[in-house]
This record gives sequence, structure tokens and C-alpha cells, in this order.
Amino acid sequence: MHQIAFTLFSHPIHWYGVCIAVGFLLATGLMLQLRRYAGMSRDHVFDIAMLSIFSGIIGARVFFVIQFWNEQFAGRPFSAVFRIDKGGIVFYGGFIAAFASLCIYAFRKKLSIRLILDLAAPAIALGHAFGRIGCFLQGCCFGRCAPENFPGAVRFPAGSMPFHRYPGPDGLHSLPLYPVQLYECALNLLLSALLVILLRKNRKPGRIAAVYLIAYAAIRFTIEFFRGDHTDSFLHMTPSQNIALFVMLPLGILVYFLFPLNASASPHPDEESGDPDPAPAPAGKRKKRKRSGK
Repeated sequence: MHQIAFTLFSHPIHWYGVCIAVGFLLATGLMLQLRRYAGMSRDHVFDIAMLSIFSGIIGARVFFVIQFWNEQFAGRPFSAVFRIDKGGIVFYGGFIAAFASLCIYAFRKKLSIRLILDLAAPAIALGHAFGRIGCFLQGCCFGRCAPENFPGAVRFPAGSMPFHRYPGPDGLHSLPLYPVQLYECALNLLLSALLVILLRKNRKPGRIAAVYLIAYAAIRFTIEFFRGDHTDSFLHMTPSQNIALFVMLPLGILVYFLFPLNASASPHPDEESGDPDPAPAPAGKRKKRKRSGK
């Protein structure tokens, strides 16, 4: 586990923040490449990207602080709430906040929220994958104990969050744990690739967003069985499993069956690029029509 990427003016820069930044840049680049399939302009893409990152980080941090207040913040200086550079965000909190901000943006700009979500879905999965690499290097969002000699099991060093939860007998490393961060990274990359393929062929607004919601709900619900950083539960499930089962999955099914009804086909690159139409040619350069003789 390597938390520090480099130092800048004597201030340590964590790999967690670097991975989040790389994921954001790649996600924005992917949306720029795919924008014509959703009929969006470059300005729309940059607006969507900036809204998503700022509202997403705020929402993700708020959810984390609420969920882990007793374990990590009670009795500590209030400034610890803002130390996001050391990790500590909850994806679902960021997703809900970003979703709300994009709905407001779509309403104010008179854009289709279905097309915005279709465009954002593969980008979210790609950015999330790199975020999970940051989680692995930071030592957060860790897995539970794996069987001895389990292929790919990892041990985290003393002083890390996994070590505090699962200390090893040598006092130097944690017990072997499932590398759930890398599992989710790989699954998000596959999901992003699938969504890109579907977006290129899709003609019904909202379908790509629905596939993402349903697929990620299934991924997260399964991954949670191997997570080891949760102590609270409801209905014998973790908070993320409850959100996946009772929010993400029903929302995805609703979007899949409801959105395409009475909806026009989504823009296609051959029909609409999302950029302003080119200006008409100057009047002086127009060809004159020949008059037919009588």
C-alpha cells in the first residue's frame, strides 16, 4: 500500500486524490468522444462534468461522515471532516448529489435528462474504476478476511485501516483480505466498455442509464458480501446493499420500462452532432441559377 504519490511544496499528495483526478479527466474525455451520440455540445459536456465532480464530492463526503461519524470523527477536531485528501467518500452519496444537480441543470437548460444520463453512465463507470484504485492504495473500502493462501489476497501494513480491523499475528500486517477494490475496479471497466458499445447502437433515450443502474446495483450488492469495513446493517444488509436493492435497482427498472415510452429516438451522429449549425455561405458566393430559354 502506497498512500503518498509525491510531495508538492512540502505537502504530501496522496495517490487517492491523484486517482480521483485521473478518473475525472478520463471520464470527461470519454463524454467528449461520445457526446454526438447524445446530441450534446462541448459546452454541455464541460458543464455536466464540473457539476458532477463538485456535487458528487460534496455528497460522497457528507454520506461518509454521517455513516462513519462514531468510528472516525467523534472526538476529533472538526477540521477532520474536510480532509478528503486522505480518503473517505461514499459512492452512493456522490451519485445521489450528482443526479440531483444534473436534473436541475437539465431543467434550466431545457435538455433531456435521459440523454444526459445516457452520456454520463459509461463515464461514471470509468471514473469509478480509477477511484477504486485510489481506495486500494489508500487502504479504505477494504475486504473481509480471505481464506489462507487465497489467490490474490492482500495484507495491509500496520497503521492502516484494514490492520486496525483485522490485525495479523505478526503485528506488522493485517490478515489476508479480499482485494474488493480491485474486483470492483475491473467490473466497472467492463461495465463502462459495455455501455459505450450500447450507446453507439442505442436509439431509445434512457436505456443506457437504466442498464447502468441495474448492472451496478447487482455489482455493488454482490461486492458488499466481501467488504470488511462495515459494522452497521439494516435487514441484515449493509447500507450500500440496501441502497442497491431498494433504490438503484427499482430506479433502473423504472427507467428502462418507462423512459422509452412516447420518446423520440435519441440523436445519432449522422443526424445531429450537438454543435451549432454552420453559418450559411455568404450571399456573394452563391451560384446563380441559369434561366431556361423560351
